[in-house]
Amino acid sequence: MAAAYLNHLSAGRIEVRSAGSAPADTVNPAAVEAMLEEGIDIRAEKPKVLTTEAVKDSDVVITMGCGDTCPIFPGKRYEDWELEDPAGKGVGSVRPIRDEIRSRVEALIAELLPAGGAQR
Repeated sequence: MAAAYLNHLSAGRIEVRSAGSAPADTVNPAAVEAMLEEGIDIRAEKPKVLTTEAVKDSDVVITMGCGDTCPIFPGKRYEDWELEDPAGKGVGSVRPIRDEIRSRVEALIAELLPAGGAQR
């Protein structure tokens, strides 16, 4: 959801990589439904494994609870967003998580693209 929001709200002005330390086989159906409510279609997305190269090639690394399993490199900006895990939850429980992610993404975009910010 964060990658989809970042790509959508930055209008592609920020290169986005999305991966996980232990990704599921498919995108959470409740997350798909919650994002469709926002007009963002993530049905074609496929969960990917986080690689060392992806972290090396990134300026900002946002983690969501991967702890010691995420590679750390000096000079990178890291943020750990502590969010409730949407796994196994219905869309009603995923909406507040989605909304919190959007809020954090909007703040990140404002920092990275202060002149243009996020689009509505």
